[in-house]
Amino acid sequence: MRKIIAAFNMTLDGICDHTAGIPDQEIHSHYTDLLNQADAILYGRITFHLMEYWLPYVRNPSGEKSMDDFARAIDKIPKIVFSHSLKDIAWKSATLAVGELGKEVQKLKQQPGRDIIVGSRSLIVQLMNLQLIDEYQLCVYPVVAGRGLSLFENISNRIILKLTGVKTFSGGAVILYYKTAATD
Repeated sequence: MRKIIAAFNMTLDGICDHTAGIPDQEIHSHYTDLLNQADAILYGRITFHLMEYWLPYVRNPSGEKSMDDFARAIDKIPKIVFSHSLKDIAWKSATLAVGELGKEVQKLKQQPGRDIIVGSRSLIVQLMNLQLIDEYQLCVYPVVAGRGLSLFENISNRIILKLTGVKTFSGGAVILYYKTAATD
């Protein structure tokens, strides 16, 4: 069975504003590897639109290897977008989900293949409440934002996690790897 992996960036105080972190070459390379090892990534509408930022780098590389590699990886990986308002998507490797989030994710888990990444805050919260996330990979930047959108807002039940690993980057960010205690 495939794992559902919540991979997300946040500040030390739990804020997930994409402008608050400081991604560098190491972090771009890490996420490139993660994308290359997965079968798909799930997005909500807002995060999907934010990720379209990378499309110009596919057509016109920046010359910065880690960013260009990430752009190619994000372009290549199949993206499944959950949205009630989007009617079509121009990104060739993206599709709109047709069913309800929980049922679609259950189907994806049952299929053979590699893991599925969840890269959208709203989907992570919904899937946490449905107890469908198997692993968390939280990149914590050494920044205190002070205000903003909390990653773990609106969680309906207590969730116990088990730390399974830590990856430290030279810029001070760390990735904390957790699995749910239920998947032990």
